[in-house]
Amino acid sequence: MAIDNRYDFVMLFDVENGNPNGDPDAGNAPRMDAETGYGFVTDVCLKRKIRNYVELCMEREKGYNILIKQDRYLNEKFEEAYDKIGIKSKDKKKNPDNEKKAQKFMCENYYDVRTFGAVMTTGEYSCGIVRGPVQISFARSLSPINVQDIAIIRQARTDEKRGSLSDFEMGRKSIIPYALYRAEGYVSAALANKVTDLSEKDVELLWDAIINMFEHDHSAARGKMCMRKLYVFKHSRVLGNCSSSVLFDKIQVELKEEEKPPRSYQDYQVMVDRQMPEGVELLEKL
Repeated sequence: MAIDNRYDFVMLFDVENGNPNGDPDAGNAPRMDAETGYGFVTDVCLKRKIRNYVELCMEREKGYNILIKQDRYLNEKFEEAYDKIGIKSKDKKKNPDNEKKAQKFMCENYYDVRTFGAVMTTGEYSCGIVRGPVQISFARSLSPINVQDIAIIRQARTDEKRGSLSDFEMGRKSIIPYALYRAEGYVSAALANKVTDLSEKDVELLWDAIINMFEHDHSAARGKMCMRKLYVFKHSRVLGNCSSSVLFDKIQVELKEEEKPPRSYQDYQVMVDRQMPEGVELLEKL
């Protein structure tokens, strides 16, 4: 059964001595707004971590497959959907009825499809286009970031020719000493009811994934990353009780000392206005 409540949410996470999201257009340095110096992390990066967590903890449970991952080609999965719902080879050409049945199968069996949506019209076996009820914004740092390019040394040489030139090789590593990021998201009950049948169990799994997505994604390149806060605004109505912008303004984050560059979460103060509009409940998940 699909959800009956709209949700909006705010997440705060930080990075220490790492690169939270490399920019391939800038030598994989941390992503940064060139005009303001503030850092950002893309929605694609955050969704990837949520997918990875769901796959890790739910891989043996029916209905919690992940579509967008590096295993098989997407078109193979779309063709498989037609096979699973019993559409014969001669009927596998594009037509609205078959596409609708295949789309329903994909929503039922793939968590990321019924959560984030997907474009599934890339091959002969079209499963339609699903507009996901869960959307996440780019995360933006709360202060300008200081990207440091660190020199590193590798003593393991790659081949005899390069080994004859030196006993070691030099490399570079881009890090941020510290940054606190804020991202905002939305869960549309209307779209869940209309298209994907996103359930309350799915939504609870989403909160669990957001809270824990950095705990199982550690790497030397990303440094120390931690989800600090997750605020969820639960509406009593399917279409919501007020604008999301009104609710997002209830969460304010400020530096305690403006003249001092932040180096820890304790350098910030999180202020929460707990007076909610009628029909909205604030859930502090973390």
